[in-house]
Amino acid sequence: MPTIGKSSAIRLDSIIFATDFSPASQNAGLYASAVSVHFGTGLVIAHAFTLVQAALEVEAEKPLASQQRTTLKHELALTAEILDSGKGTTEYVLVDGDPRKVIPVLAQRRSPALIVLGTHGGGSIDRFVLGSTAEGILRHSSGPALTVGPNVNILRAGALNIRRILYATDCTAEAAHAAPVAVALADAFAAELDVLNVVRSREIDHPEQLRRLQEHFYGAVDAIMPHNAGQVCEPHTFVSVGQPYTEILNHVSEREIDLLVLGLRRNTHLGMQNRTSGVFPIIVRAKCPVITVASGSTYQP
Repeated sequence: MPTIGKSSAIRLDSIIFATDFSPASQNAGLYASAVSVHFGTGLVIAHAFTLVQAALEVEAEKPLASQQRTTLKHELALTAEILDSGKGTTEYVLVDGDPRKVIPVLAQRRSPALIVLGTHGGGSIDRFVLGSTAEGILRHSSGPALTVGPNVNILRAGALNIRRILYATDCTAEAAHAAPVAVALADAFAAELDVLNVVRSREIDHPEQLRRLQEHFYGAVDAIMPHNAGQVCEPHTFVSVGQPYTEILNHVSEREIDLLVLGLRRNTHLGMQNRTSGVFPIIVRAKCPVITVASGSTYQP
């Protein structure tokens, strides 16, 4: 994989649009198509499924596709007809298995790829639930993924206009993995880049302490950002005080952010973790799409 050079070019060979044919997927499909066209990549529409018992019995007895498989292929073909690809022809793939596992595997086979998916939320935001399928795909992905939440406006045809990107970071190792991707995307879209760190209120005892934390953050940002970031996109650095969830969403609204970039810890046997659980309610509430980059990601722009 190429690393960031002078142009900070981002390399993508495929856009993998993971759909479950729900209304939540429709807007994600529009974004997947628009991103594919922007980068001139292939667009792969994928649906992962498990055969119901009746379909299993049919396919076990005969070398024929079950009605379930035939219907899903037809749905995929219809979706492919209305979504443009940057390479002219939209491909569609029906994959057997749990989407939380087989979609990331598909993306890895088509690497370097960007997974695009939609979510309606799927659970209680108070319990930090994004939706088990969407969350599982994000946690198992070894590359970047773009999630379109329920509060993102419907993308009009040809209206992909990324003018300002927000990279929210606490300068941990998990968040740092997203820095090169944020810079490369800013370059690719000729967009402004905001870099935000949120200091929790309980960490501030007096104004002088805030000043020291700000200075520490400015130095930390310089350390994790690509060396040529200033030449590419002139990042604007912000430090706010409060709860990260609230401050990030406020920044998205106040600065009219078009794309949010966040680091995400990779999947572990422990499941949801306090340190990264805040990512999921942000995705659900954000008014813009969110790109997550997993720590330990094999993807390099």
